[in-house]
Amino acid sequence: MSVSSSGRRGRRTKAERRSNPEKSRPSFFWFLAGVALPLSRAMMVIRIENGHKLPRFGPAIVAPNHYSEIDPVVVGLAIWKLGRAPRFLAKSSLFRVKVLGWMLRSSGQIPVERAGATRGSDPMAAAVQVAEKEQVLVVYPEGTLTRDPAMWPMRGKTGAVRLALQHGIPIYPVAHWGTQNLMARYSKKIDFFPPKTIRVRFGDAVDLSAFQGKPLDGQTLAAATEVVMAAVTHELEELRGETAPDSRWDPTERGQTETGRF
Repeated sequence: MSVSSSGRRGRRTKAERRSNPEKSRPSFFWFLAGVALPLSRAMMVIRIENGHKLPRFGPAIVAPNHYSEIDPVVVGLAIWKLGRAPRFLAKSSLFRVKVLGWMLRSSGQIPVERAGATRGSDPMAAAVQVAEKEQVLVVYPEGTLTRDPAMWPMRGKTGAVRLALQHGIPIYPVAHWGTQNLMARYSKKIDFFPPKTIRVRFGDAVDLSAFQGKPLDGQTLAAATEVVMAAVTHELEELRGETAPDSRWDPTERGQTETGRF
């Protein structure tokens, strides 16, 4: 896999480098990267845009668009190449699979119950871990692959903004385009050759100041989530050179289920 990055990459002080040893200290991520990077070189060329916007240290929530099963691999590799170790919310059932579960636990991934509660039945446990350990957490705000026929971001779910607002963690919108050429939506088949070019674009932290201090009720969380989805959509518009539809795709209004294929 070849990776290029456009945009300024700020220099860090020695103190800053020590505060984020994720990339410099040996860890299970080294093993995962050692396996994933060579395998990915035959499949993709990732071009990172505005990579300097992802902070090199400190807690952060990354909110990407989602339209292919292989999206987490692409986003995870991009974040790793920018010097951070990505964490994902993963279904708790996966942690009970012997080898896979060991790999997930060793790399610090966060188990989530089907209803959305993390281990210990505390839905905010993920945010506490991210804040205290200054980690990067990837949360797909759509919750599943977009139902939009043109693969624009659809209506978002409120989990990401709830984590961000309750614990003061910044959310960074991320968009990628080209993954569909590697693995089509709902397909299990990877098109290995020739290597596919995938662009990954990072945006500035979403301004959620208008919602700080307000009761985190359904109305507030829905409005904040739409701000995040608009930011993700904007980054995708820049990548695609197109304008997204005026109205966001809503599965419930289209008679579609929230999960599974359609």
